[in-house]
Amino acid sequence: MFSRPEINPSRLELVLFSNGVPAGFPSPAEDHVDRRLDLNDHVVKRPAATFYARAEGESMRNIGIFHGDLLVVDRSITPEPGDVIVATIDGGLAVKRLVNRNNTWFLAPENSEYPAFAVNSDEGIQIWGVVTYSLRCHCNR
Repeated sequence: MFSRPEINPSRLELVLFSNGVPAGFPSPAEDHVDRRLDLNDHVVKRPAATFYARAEGESMRNIGIFHGDLLVVDRSITPEPGDVIVATIDGGLAVKRLVNRNNTWFLAPENSEYPAFAVNSDEGIQIWGVVTYSLRCHCNR
């Protein structure tokens, strides 16, 4: 079903520039390196409870999760209404938003072209974890 590989505690610290990078008009470059950081320190809070999954399809595109994005999923977080979660639906995994409407729970897409799924306790839908981050590749080479 789901096995966890051995966790390797090695670190990969990369340069973090002290100034933000403007997404509007360019500003003069500065040669200041604030410190080094390991991305895992920012996206993985509980390593033993965290796994990665790859998003497939376009059902979550309206919140910026696209096909191929890497999802960071934490199994130790108790899901709350509004959380983006990974769950089993009809035997497969899916990423959806957890929604409560009129005391009925739904796994809802963030794209109106896809249906929401009502969560009934007898259907075997299980929440595997809460999506804490999504990472997207911007250069395919």
